[in-house]
Amino acid sequence: MSEREQIEFGKQALEHLPVEKAPDAIWASIERALDQKAAPGRARFSRWGWALAAAALAALTGLVYWTIAHPGGWIETDAHTRRTIEVGQIGSVEVEPGTRVRVVADRPNEHRLDLAHGEIRAKISAPPKLFFVDTAAGTAVDLGCEYTLTDDDLGRGMLTVTRGWVSFQWKGLESLVPAGASCRTHPRIGPGIPYFDDAPDGFKQAVENFVLGQDRGSALNAMLAQARVRDTLTLWHLLQRVEASDRERVYDRMAALSPPPDGVSRERALALDPEALKLWKDDLAWKW
Repeated sequence: MSEREQIEFGKQALEHLPVEKAPDAIWASIERALDQKAAPGRARFSRWGWALAAAALAALTGLVYWTIAHPGGWIETDAHTRRTIEVGQIGSVEVEPGTRVRVVADRPNEHRLDLAHGEIRAKISAPPKLFFVDTAAGTAVDLGCEYTLTDDDLGRGMLTVTRGWVSFQWKGLESLVPAGASCRTHPRIGPGIPYFDDAPDGFKQAVENFVLGQDRGSALNAMLAQARVRDTLTLWHLLQRVEASDRERVYDRMAALSPPPDGVSRERALALDPEALKLWKDDLAWKW
């Protein structure tokens, strides 16, 4: 391989490595090399010398990359550091500063992380249910998407989806979150009720109050009064979580905003028939 080909190979390798903060010793070595270049009687620091220095730095960051891409111990970032985890051949996860996370499984049919606290940003392009993130409040199940997931030391967090869908699950409870929507997560409660990010602040606050059991009657009234057509996302989840005595009010508001399709009768919806709820959700999703 010629010198030019070796340098080009080094450039291509560097393009596929995550950015890492290098130890001070690396920069000290480079500064010494520069001093040697300037000193009389010393050999010039060649392009190949620069390529070797870059390769040394790449090897260091590559070692970190290889370690964090496989199941093992916890990965922790300080207040100024970010890391990148490659998720097999299906995507990547950016680990934000102040985060503690570990790779639990890295198999063709299951890629799983455990987020203790902090923030991650996932970009996944794959069939549904291959990538999972466990938290204290439940599990985020990727349905082919991009999303941000935060979690604090107490298990309180937020899931925000920017592309595709995510299902957040906990003990049989599920929240389906599409692009443009968010869902809070709570320890011992699991996923909250999702809402669109552009919903009125009063609507979003009412959702949170309802989930946390804070004056549920007033919270329900506020949601029903302020709901827009696309807020049927929230009402569809709400229909399954209100007391039976309030279910008719939620159904009537949903039907006024977007009449149910054929096959979804009032009786079936109020009985929470799974097939009817799926049919209505699939029809509503065109407006979400």
